[in-house]
Amino acid sequence: MAGRLSLIQNDGMVTLETPRLVLRRWREEDIEPMAAVNADPEVMRWIRDGGVLDEQQTRDKVRAWDEGWETRGFGLFAVEVRATGELAGFTGFSVPDFLPEVLPAVEAGWRLGRAHWGQGLATEAGAAAVRFGFEELGLERILSIVQVGNEASERITAKLGMRLERETVTPADGRRVRVFELSSEQYARTRPEGAATGDRVRPGNGSDPSGR
Repeated sequence: MAGRLSLIQNDGMVTLETPRLVLRRWREEDIEPMAAVNADPEVMRWIRDGGVLDEQQTRDKVRAWDEGWETRGFGLFAVEVRATGELAGFTGFSVPDFLPEVLPAVEAGWRLGRAHWGQGLATEAGAAAVRFGFEELGLERILSIVQVGNEASERITAKLGMRLERETVTPADGRRVRVFELSSEQYARTRPEGAATGDRVRPGNGSDPSGR
């Protein structure tokens, strides 16, 4: 899991800081770089039917992701690289409506641009989200649903401490997926160092935590 984690709250807006990343709510200037991530066929290879998204589709997605925070109290964070202020992609939570057999459930997911692969950033971001889910949201379990063949994402689920719960098929399009699960009890047994005494929580405006 990731190292020290800082949590910043201001008027219900949550921002998480890890050693290398800032996980925050979405901004207008995130649309263009997120659209570039969504337009990359290699990034989108294991997402639904593998189709890419254009800028308007990305804008609609970002709007829906942000609305999720208002309606559910959780959602997908924009992931920003602290050293550069660059948008790397997203991580966070959604409800996996596409797989009714696992509901009710909350799914952790991540999507980073290729320039940010191979550096452990997806694991660092995912670990921060998982810790937030258990320690702040009080979730009892977190799932991650991965298409069969997506070995990179399976490796991340393993690093997050998740275990294979089932292999099944999505009803809408027949994709073979694996469902990985981490319970709050399992998490408590392997929680990161320092989590038992509480991470540093400090006030902040949440508008520009990277300080750039």
